[in-house]
Amino acid sequence: MPWLLLLIAGLLEICWALGMKQSEGFTRLWPSVFTSVTMLISFWLLADAMRSLPASTAYAVWTGIGVAGVTVAEAVWAGEGFSPARLLCIGLIVAGSLGLKLLD
Repeated sequence: MPWLLLLIAGLLEICWALGMKQSEGFTRLWPSVFTSVTMLISFWLLADAMRSLPASTAYAVWTGIGVAGVTVAEAVWAGEGFSPARLLCIGLIVAGSLGLKLLD
């Protein structure tokens, strides 16, 4: 169960990071509300997952999901594209996160 909570927390991290961009420095109301709510839920789920998982593993996986997810989302929606180097880096993040889970 803590791994599921961590996965959901990571997906919400993607949401709030993208929402923060849309909030334009918290100057737009609804994107700011969305960002704040998803951020709070993401942190709460991360904290709950850390009750059972090592903090170092949980935090690394949470940030890895966020970094990889935001990178993919920006590449798809903002037209940044996928260079071979970008794909390699995303793959390394995913491999590191999976490695941490397997070693836990």
